[in-house]
Amino acid sequence: MKITRIRQAVSPISSAIANAYIDFSKMTASVVAVTVEDGGRSATGFGFNSNGRYAQEGLLRERFIPRLEGCALPPHADGGFDPAPAWAAMMKNEKPGGHGERSVAVGVLDMALWDATAKLANKPLWKLLADRFNGGEADPSAWIYAAGGYYYPGKGVGELLEEMRRYLGLGYSVVKMKIGGAPGTPLKDALREDITRIEAVLGLLGGDGSRLCVDVNGRFGLHAALAYGAALTPYGLRWYEEPLDPLDFSTHATLAEHYPHPIATGENLFSMVDARNLIRHGGLRPDRDVLQFDPALSYGLVEYLRTLDMLRAHGWSPRRCVPHGGHQFALNIAVGLGLGGNESYPEVFAPFGGFADDTPVQDSRISMPNAPGIGFERKNDLYAVMRRLA
Repeated sequence: MKITRIRQAVSPISSAIANAYIDFSKMTASVVAVTVEDGGRSATGFGFNSNGRYAQEGLLRERFIPRLEGCALPPHADGGFDPAPAWAAMMKNEKPGGHGERSVAVGVLDMALWDATAKLANKPLWKLLADRFNGGEADPSAWIYAAGGYYYPGKGVGELLEEMRRYLGLGYSVVKMKIGGAPGTPLKDALREDITRIEAVLGLLGGDGSRLCVDVNGRFGLHAALAYGAALTPYGLRWYEEPLDPLDFSTHATLAEHYPHPIATGENLFSMVDARNLIRHGGLRPDRDVLQFDPALSYGLVEYLRTLDMLRAHGWSPRRCVPHGGHQFALNIAVGLGLGGNESYPEVFAPFGGFADDTPVQDSRISMPNAPGIGFERKNDLYAVMRRLA
């Protein structure tokens, strides 16, 4: 099998929303189409980068696409191919370390290769992954939660509650909101404001803290993280997400000593080695904490498989992994490899957020379509963007 064509484009995902650290007014995404041929058979796989990182047009054009062009792909017994040699070709002449942006570019192409191999095998990606790596066992559905609660101009508690009501009406029972987004405000005032917002959402959820996640997006230092942690403890929240800089492992360990409930982090770690450092030095607890590595941002599934192997070796179950990004690639991985669930973006990051149009959410669970590949063709607004590259 051989790669015969690769095309790329840049698509905006701009929005007026913001989290505690960045706004998304100029955010973009790379979209790629990779065509693989095998005699009379061919398939085009699609990929894009997850939100929070910008399009990688230059890296794709100058380094990674040229290394893939004409690449031979070893066939697999299921009718597809093995993407690992293509991944190795992309990483040829790349030094270790420096995972910030090239991991995103490689992840975009890796996603397209897995889409293509599943299409050639005439299997949904989740089924192909279960057959190749999980003894044929796939979950019947995936747990998902509605990520929202972003800041935007003029948004108050009333608007936040109306947003959360919409998510509940869509079938979600667990939701996530942003906190820590009052820059320049004294800590005690910012904390008081966030507690008011949290208690309002909890009221909508019947007071059940296990149905609410809060996300700081890495804004806090240790003092603020501990102060918020102490204030959040009585609510028993589903998790306290990314309270600290993602690479400050020792400070995570200190927070974990004081905060008894789940901490979630990892969406901004982009390699198996960085993930391993978090596990070794971050003080996280495998019985409760949540790992959010996003395969679209961290060199793709080839690297994610290595990360899962590392986690098992350190006593962590794949069920502790709930990938960031709210995209169909991670959802297929979650179902096929037995992860703990997946993020969902019902209202933001269009057209990249969200799943197939014909897969309703029921009690924060979603079933997978039985369509070859990742299933982009079942999401009309996203496939309209991809079809132009095909």
